[in-house]
Amino acid sequence: MADMKQILRRMDFTSLRLFVVICQENSIARAAEREFIAASAVSRRLAELETLVGLPLVQRHTRGVSLTPAGAMVLRHAQQILAGVEAMSAELSRVYAGVNGHVRVVANPSAIVQFLPEDISAFQRLYPEVDIDLEEQHSQDVLRLVRDRDADFGVCNRIAGMDDLEWQPYRRDRLAVVLPASHPKADAQRLRLADIVDETFVGMREPSALTHMLAVRADALERKLSVKFRVGSLDVLCRMAHVGLGIAIVPQKVAELYIKALDLVLRPLDEPWAQREICVVYPREEQLSATAAALARFLGQGR
Repeated sequence: MADMKQILRRMDFTSLRLFVVICQENSIARAAEREFIAASAVSRRLAELETLVGLPLVQRHTRGVSLTPAGAMVLRHAQQILAGVEAMSAELSRVYAGVNGHVRVVANPSAIVQFLPEDISAFQRLYPEVDIDLEEQHSQDVLRLVRDRDADFGVCNRIAGMDDLEWQPYRRDRLAVVLPASHPKADAQRLRLADIVDETFVGMREPSALTHMLAVRADALERKLSVKFRVGSLDVLCRMAHVGLGIAIVPQKVAELYIKALDLVLRPLDEPWAQREICVVYPREEQLSATAAALARFLGQGR
């Protein structure tokens, strides 16, 4: 049996946090992507934690990992430990910085639908005195509003035209193809753009970064996408695909919200450019208010 005092002396918060992320993602590789570190480093931290505990914490499979009984126990306590440390840190921060005030954030639909609600909710639990206005805009408009100082900072996909702004990584997402279950290509396990470029699409209105990216990639195939309908939101995009008006390419986590309720099939888009980086952008960090800087740093931690 492992020496409990030895475990307490040697256990570190970084390893615990990475273990929690592995469990949330059910994958060492996806945990590494989320944390912007090498998968080998995450695997090494996990192995060190298992050696310290003296029991395997996960079972490794070709498609990811699953928890062992010991891993489930460690996860439960790790979440409690990290939550306690985070709460202590937040209280100390409020004592020293007195964070309060108002922050205006503009973000693209992908960030809002997939990530920001939970992250902003977590921030407000730590800083309830902060009022946050969140406005949805396409990525190009996010950059424009940030440049014009009509927002404290923005959250959008990393796209061309950001050279005059500072940015920090926020999250990654992956594009997928959404098709009606009755579609002839619904049986394919993965799809490349070349497989579907001649299909009828439903798409987002301009100036969506996703719309621009798909047009550029279709041009590279010497094709032009046939977009029959354009809509203003990702949820409507999924509904249009559901009733058979066309297929759609959307962030995978967005599609996962709707495939259970709608008669849809989700297939990964097997392209290297289908994995996208979402960033926090601002003119210069020193120009942010203390409150805006606190929120930007919180989001930049890649929770």
